[in-house]
Amino acid sequence: MATMARSFLQAISKDEAVAPPLRVVQIEGLAVLKIIKHCKEFAPTLVTGQLLGLDVGSVLEVTNCFPFPVRDDDEEIEADGANYQLEMMRCLREVNVDNNTVGWYQSTVLGSYQTVELIETFMNYQENIKRCVCIIYDPSKADLGVLALKALKLSDSFMELYRAGNFTGDKLREKNFSWMDIFEEIPIKVSNSALVSAFMTELETDAPVSQGDYDRLQSSTTPFLENNMEFLIKCMDDLSMEQQKFQYYYRNLSRQQAQQQAWLQKRRTENLARRSAGEEPLPEEDPSNPIFKPIPEPSRLESFLITNQVSNFCGQINGVAGQNFSRLYLTKALHEN
Repeated sequence: MATMARSFLQAISKDEAVAPPLRVVQIEGLAVLKIIKHCKEFAPTLVTGQLLGLDVGSVLEVTNCFPFPVRDDDEEIEADGANYQLEMMRCLREVNVDNNTVGWYQSTVLGSYQTVELIETFMNYQENIKRCVCIIYDPSKADLGVLALKALKLSDSFMELYRAGNFTGDKLREKNFSWMDIFEEIPIKVSNSALVSAFMTELETDAPVSQGDYDRLQSSTTPFLENNMEFLIKCMDDLSMEQQKFQYYYRNLSRQQAQQQAWLQKRRTENLARRSAGEEPLPEEDPSNPIFKPIPEPSRLESFLITNQVSNFCGQINGVAGQNFSRLYLTKALHEN
């Protein structure tokens, strides 16, 4: 009996040591509806909530969720929020509902979620949960007939760099790290029980098209494109400011190197004179001299995040414009017929 228990524990420890990579996030339809309801009720205010479920092999199952109360940046209110989460999870455990935390969800506006705060939240979750995800929902795309759900996690290479706190150009080139390697998007699979699927089949109408199909045919996307362009212009301004920081750093670095070369040339000339006079030469490095103090290189993390946002906005503009052209060609063909 002891041998069987020992082998069982060894198998568990082996499975934990060699955990398969996360392939898919399977989320219950009820949890999706809760997320959509919470985000749409408080839009355009950004809200967050807790994801509950199970980590099974390469699948992360999200079976339930609950919203966080909207609070200001105040320590007492933040403490109340933490107590609220613990109380909610205790109540769910009492009614035999999954209360294992597997991540959190949050709303966004036009996909502008790539921020330092999101990364810090990920790192805080990673301290206690090895595999967690963040589900992003964009309620602004619902008017276009799109269910804008996205599951994200931080890449292992980025977490290693973030823990080291080294985002210099040399380190990023050494690791062959680019701005596209910060986040990993995990495919989402919405699942329902057989009973719920049968009930939804009964609710389906005999109409050939639904309201969602009509929403997808709307060609008036001017506000969506305008907002994307405004966000894109703001991101380009922020990226330009980040580039100015690096230009200022490289100017100071080249100025310092010129000062160091001039000082070394002067010291070598002085040492030649001292050797001719039979005196001991002076050292060619002086750590107390301020011109030898290294200039810290600015972190490239902020510029990487801004580049991610620029890519996201460009992709959204390209996607909406392409869909509009398809609708226009479809409408033209219908009118001709």
